[in-house]
Order: sequence, then C-alpha cells, then structure tokens
Amino acid sequence: MRDFAAGMRYVVRGQAWVFTHRRWLAWGLLPALITLVLYAAALVVLALYAGDAAAWATPFADDWDDTWQAVLRTTFAFLMFAFGLLLAVITFTAVALLIGDPFYESLSEQVERDEGHLPAGPDRPLAVELWISLRDSVRVLLRVLMFTLPLFVLGFVPVLGQTVVPALGFAVSGFFLAVELVSLGMERRGIPLEHRLRLLRARLGLALGFGVPLVLAFLVPLAAVVLMPGAVAGATLLTRDLAAAAPPRPE
Repeated sequence: MRDFAAGMRYVVRGQAWVFTHRRWLAWGLLPALITLVLYAAALVVLALYAGDAAAWATPFADDWDDTWQAVLRTTFAFLMFAFGLLLAVITFTAVALLIGDPFYESLSEQVERDEGHLPAGPDRPLAVELWISLRDSVRVLLRVLMFTLPLFVLGFVPVLGQTVVPALGFAVSGFFLAVELVSLGMERRGIPLEHRLRLLRARLGLALGFGVPLVLAFLVPLAAVVLMPGAVAGATLLTRDLAAAAPPRPE
C-alpha cells in the first residue's frame, strides 16, 4: 500500500507541475484532443454495431428462448464494448504519444530541466524515434492482449465476471499505461522496453499506484485530454526516481 500511495503522489505531482506551467499545459492538450476525437468516433461505431456483432458471433442462440437469447447477446455486446473501451484506454496514451511526440518530448525535457538534469539522450532522427515508439507500443499491446483476452472470456462467468475480472482488468490497464507513459524518459536514457518492464514489475505497487488512478480518470469524458500533459510530467518524475534507484541494466 505504501508503494501504491507513492505512485499516486506522482500523478498529483505531474498535474501540479503542468498547472503551474500553463504554457506547457496548453502545449500538451492538442495531440490528446485529436486522439480523443478519433477514439470517440471509433467507440460510437462499436456501440452502434455491438448488437449486430453479438448476433453474428452467437448463431447457436438463434433457436433459444427470446429471453435467454437477449440476455446472452446483450451480455456479449456489453463485454465487447467494455473490451473495446479497455483497449481504448490502454492504447490512447500510445497513440497520443505518437501523434504528439514533439509536444510531449519537449514537455518531458522541460520537467527534467526543472528537476536539475536533462540526460543528453540518443541522437536520432524524428522518423527513427517514431518508429521505435510505434514498435514498442505494438509490443506492449500484444502483452496487453495476452491478459485482456482471457479476462474477456472470464467476464462471462457469473459473479467472478462482475467482481474480480473488472478489478484485474483495471490493474492490467494501469500497469501497461504506466509502461507507455514512462517511455519518453526511459528512451532518453537508452533503457529498452524489456528493462522498463523489469523495473516496473520490481515496483509493481508503485506502477499500479501511478497507472490505475489515471485509467479510472481517463474513463471520464474529456478527462484524458486535460490530464494527459500532467500524466507525461508525472511519468517523467517517476522515471527519474526509478532510473536513479535501479541497478545498472544488463548489456
């Protein structure tokens, strides 16, 4: 619980930083807003066609009693939309970071300067940086799917699917959201994805304390746009402390 509370403090510190540096808050809002519009459109389409998709995926229920058929297909449609919403929350940060790479990179660098030291970072063209970010985001998404697909299936289990599974889903989302957000500071230090995962797994409570509150907040309409710059700032502060306390990474 102590680590979880410490992770939450990074969320608060990040938001406090951008709200006391209003220029950087405005700087970070645009890419998050563009991403939100794209995701909102996709989720509206999913909501409109979830019922049709549920009917297509459950042809075995065509001859069921109308009541049980409706229960099954409504549950399937709800879980499919919930799964899409979960993926949207997870991938929102990755897509926003890709769209707004120059914006968030500048914001993260300014946080580091304010804290007293900006690592030099690798000297790479922007196209290479975007490719590395995209590649790592895809690798993170594949890891997310390894957890969320079984959770989606378990969501059909009575009681378990309405209690334990959502809690595990938020924990998985929070951890991988933290992985995505620390990517800017970690890449600046030349720390590859595998080592980032090890660092955050070693401080799981800290990672969850940072990521889970943001996942819950991002579910609120427009909150992701407003909180994204502060999330990047908080992740930069978290990265500095994680990297400083970590043992040297293996070559």
